[in-house]
Amino acid sequence: MTDVGENADGSVSEPDDADGVDQRRVVREGYEAIAEAYAVERDLGPEEGAVLETLAADLDSGSRVLDAGCGDGRAVAARLVERVGAVCGLDVARAQCALARENVPAGAFVQGDLVRLPYADDAFDAVCSLHAIIHVPRDRHEAVFREFRRVLSPGGLLLTTSGVGPWAGRNEDWLGAGAEMRWSFHGAERTRELLAAAGFAVEDERVIDDAVGGGEWLYVLARAP
Repeated sequence: MTDVGENADGSVSEPDDADGVDQRRVVREGYEAIAEAYAVERDLGPEEGAVLETLAADLDSGSRVLDAGCGDGRAVAARLVERVGAVCGLDVARAQCALARENVPAGAFVQGDLVRLPYADDAFDAVCSLHAIIHVPRDRHEAVFREFRRVLSPGGLLLTTSGVGPWAGRNEDWLGAGAEMRWSFHGAERTRELLAAAGFAVEDERVIDDAVGGGEWLYVLARAP
């Protein structure tokens, strides 16, 4: 993790919460407040779209897909619904789920926690979770990956975003929308270790620049054996 201090985008590096409870609350309340502002900013660029297409190539009209951290649904669910017919989506904020229902009427969107997914074992053939686990306290990342593995059928694919390097911090006025936001993530090596511990085999990874948050993110495509 970087030393405490203010970064160019106004974010501030800081230690993780002792138990993560405050961070989860801040993230939930933040996305409730800025759901529409975030929807304006967040979309997939060409490189991100190419990574998603790699996942989509494994899907057909009968595939079951979970968009974990779905936001307003346009980035992932709306792109995959034409291929599979229906998708499930989960987000920490009710406001995000409401937007997703408007944008993707064929989807089924619920509020929930990545650490405790409200789905049965082997419920999905693919899980896509972009820019979501990076808001979860780092000591819970392995639990999130184990939940992804639990709900995936054997041979299912996971596409997720994590940090290139480890960092934890906050921004008091993210996107200039008047709400606080927090982040907490491992670097690439530790993320690979946690995925392996959860039972995943990494098939591909790419580092892609992010126009919204700045910096770079690690996109990992992994398969459940």
